[in-house]
Amino acid sequence: MQATMKPYVCKVCKKCFVFKENFKTHMKMHPSEKRYGCEVCEKRFTQICELKLHIRVHTAEKPYICEVCRKRFAQIGNLKSHKKIHTGEKPYICEVCRKGFTQLHHLKYHLRIHTGEKPYICEVCRKGFSQISSLKSHIRIHTGEKPYICEVCRKGFTQLHHLKSHLRIHTGEKP
Repeated sequence: MQATMKPYVCKVCKKCFVFKENFKTHMKMHPSEKRYGCEVCEKRFTQICELKLHIRVHTAEKPYICEVCRKRFAQIGNLKSHKKIHTGEKPYICEVCRKGFTQLHHLKYHLRIHTGEKPYICEVCRKGFSQISSLKSHIRIHTGEKPYICEVCRKGFTQLHHLKSHLRIHTGEKP
């Protein structure tokens, strides 16, 4: 695609966008100067504490342990959120359907069901998605990337649930 067809250009990283909403979402990644860089993947951060937390992605360090189920976490906040699973605490309630959530961001995602909001737009086909993970999964349709590989026959799939469904062929399990 030619640069003239992508009128929104990030001044920080020079990435180009066709659609304004995608450009605005991207710009949130550049709140200010990112002085701290990861030596492994070159991702940059505005604060040293953010870099230190990020490094755990590469080291797989998970120092925080749930005393109930022994699940480990890289960040204390994730452990605190996880503990609500065991207590059944759901302090965030949808005012439309009264469904409860353990975390505020889960409620925010849920609300998009009621509002129909789809802020993540595919640059190729303009299809909208309520969650970034759904957009990333969808993009594989256009790129042909198949990261989920069957260990039995080596067939590749764009989405994990497609692989799980396929595995039933080998196991004989019925849906």
